[in-house]
Amino acid sequence: MHAMQYRITLPADYDMRIIRRRVESRGRLLDDFPGLGLKAYLIRERGTDLSPVNQYAPFYLWNTPQGMNSFLWGPGFQGIIDDFGRPEVGHWTGLAFEPGPAARTVPRAATRRALPIPPGENPAAVIDRALDTAREYAATPGVHSAALAVDPRHWELLHFTLWEHTAPAEAGDRYQVLHLSAPEQDTIGTGRHW
Repeated sequence: MHAMQYRITLPADYDMRIIRRRVESRGRLLDDFPGLGLKAYLIRERGTDLSPVNQYAPFYLWNTPQGMNSFLWGPGFQGIIDDFGRPEVGHWTGLAFEPGPAARTVPRAATRRALPIPPGENPAAVIDRALDTAREYAATPGVHSAALAVDPRHWELLHFTLWEHTAPAEAGDRYQVLHLSAPEQDTIGTGRHW
C-alpha cells in the first residue's frame, strides 16, 4: 500500500462550490481505476471545523505502484496541473490499514494527523505504538477505515481516518469527504503490512 496526497490551498475568498462541482462532475472517473484502493476527495473550508484555510486535498491509498504511476503520469493528474499548477505530492509507505465498524457506509468526514518521529527515538518502537493507535481508531464507532503510513525521508508518521459522519477535533486536521472512489478497497491488505 502506498499513501499519497496533494493539498491545494486556495484563496480565503475562493468559492468552494467550484471544487464541489468539480468533484461532482469528475469524481466518478476513478471509481474503476486499476491499482487504486481508495481515493477520498477532501476539502477544508475556512472557518469550518476550525480550518484556517480553503483547501482541496485528495487522499489516495494505492494497491500498486503501477496504478499510482498511471494516475500521476496520465490524464488524471494532468487535469490538476492544468487547473491549479503542479502541486507538491506527498507520499508515504503504507504500514497498516484497518476497516472500522462503519466500513460499509459512505464516509462524510476524514482526519489527517502527521507526527514526526523524533531524533533519538527508536523508529520501530514508535511505529509499534502507532500501529496500536491505528487499531484503536479503527475500532471506534463511526470509523469507516484507518490507515497508517510513514515517510522515512522526513521521519514522519501519517494517520489517516475516514469517518461515517463527523470527526472528533482531537483526531487531527478535519476534512469533508465529497466523494469516495474505492475500486479496490477490499483488496487493501488489512493489519500490519510486513
